[in-house]
Amino acid sequence: MSSLHSSQLLKPDVTLSLNLSSQSNTTSFSPTFSHSHDHNHNHNHLQTTSSSSSLTKAEAEKGGVVLIQLLLSCAKHTACGNLCRADSCLSQISQLASVDGDSMQRLAARFASALALRLVKRWPGLHKALWPKPQMGRAQLASLPTFPCLGIAYSIIARTLVHSLSHQDAIHFVDFGSGDLRLWIPIFRRLAVLGEPRENGPLSLNFTFVHGNKAILDKLGLGLAKEAEALGFSFEYNALNIPLQELTSEMIKARPGEALAIVSILSLHVLLAEDDRVEAQFGGKRNKGIKDCQQMSQFLTMVKSMSPKVVLLVEQEADHNLNRLVDRFLGSLHYYSALFDSLDATFGSSSSSSDDQERLELEEMFGREIENIVACEGLDRVERHERYEKWVVRFGGAGFRPSRMWFDPVEDANKMVKVCGSESEGYKVVNNKASFVLCWHDRPLYAVSAWIS
Repeated sequence: MSSLHSSQLLKPDVTLSLNLSSQSNTTSFSPTFSHSHDHNHNHNHLQTTSSSSSLTKAEAEKGGVVLIQLLLSCAKHTACGNLCRADSCLSQISQLASVDGDSMQRLAARFASALALRLVKRWPGLHKALWPKPQMGRAQLASLPTFPCLGIAYSIIARTLVHSLSHQDAIHFVDFGSGDLRLWIPIFRRLAVLGEPRENGPLSLNFTFVHGNKAILDKLGLGLAKEAEALGFSFEYNALNIPLQELTSEMIKARPGEALAIVSILSLHVLLAEDDRVEAQFGGKRNKGIKDCQQMSQFLTMVKSMSPKVVLLVEQEADHNLNRLVDRFLGSLHYYSALFDSLDATFGSSSSSSDDQERLELEEMFGREIENIVACEGLDRVERHERYEKWVVRFGGAGFRPSRMWFDPVEDANKMVKVCGSESEGYKVVNNKASFVLCWHDRPLYAVSAWIS
């Protein structure tokens, strides 16, 4: 896009052209345009709700408006089962979108792929032939230094854990899926410095890692064992090669006298996956307006039963756990447009092939999330992101309460953003009650929170 700040203002306003009534299940589109394949001749007639008419004059921004409205129209036709019109929209999108274009073109390419996948799923044989089942491994976001948000989250987590545990003689860490040495090695080293001298001998450190990929389990175990030996810790590693849904308290092997600290980074929302047809047919229980999820409630109750000293949670600050496709589509289009814009600010002026590869890997990872949100239903739809306010209700129902995190956003936010590898001024940390929200400009991306029992 010709202007990053212009695109931040433009895209949310344009997407509001999809009017979702809170009192009706119907969806209406305020812009009107032809469904013919020669849609580009109608650029000057597109109607938007943008508050600044000057933003729509640049050609790149006009192209973004066209792509957004085509995507919204395609989502509508896909949800209604109108295959011919959805196909017509996808044909036009394919001429304008590109995985190596500007941020809007890249974003449109990922959403178009997700809509196409949803349509192809109507023919199971064709779907299985074209889209073999993907490998079920959780992406390692923060392993890439050029993505600042997770680096900032790691810094907040590290400060909170070290402040809470530095005077403990025996600590048991439980990692629900991050598996990143960039998080844990600085924590180990900081504990070694702050804990000296120890009257009761070397620090006893037990570490449990839950992950579905054995290679990632083994890599983390070797790295942590090497670091613990160098620091003089007594160290034990418990690798659990299982999905989070199968975890029990007995598997964690918590011992009396250990300070138990649990960290979940972009993993817990998978437990919200359920068969939505049951709720659609019979209705579901709700707590303060939030749909109840038995699997999540049981899991959090199990975690509470182990009496952890602290639970650290990082989740997408978005509301993608919605039944209606068009609702999810609109929310995810808002959310991922901000993410893609932040990547554009990080990589846009770079000519490095390594930077290009890192950007592509990140966008492919976000593309897989988008495909799951848009193309999947029921138990297969695991990217069920929810906002912090909903996690407050879910954790509160299990007996947890929010806890203060050891971080001063006024003093440290700017320093932390630079340390985590971003020169852009768009990233910021906002204190939201007992959580910290990592934002791109004013768009929330991730929430970091701490919980105690």
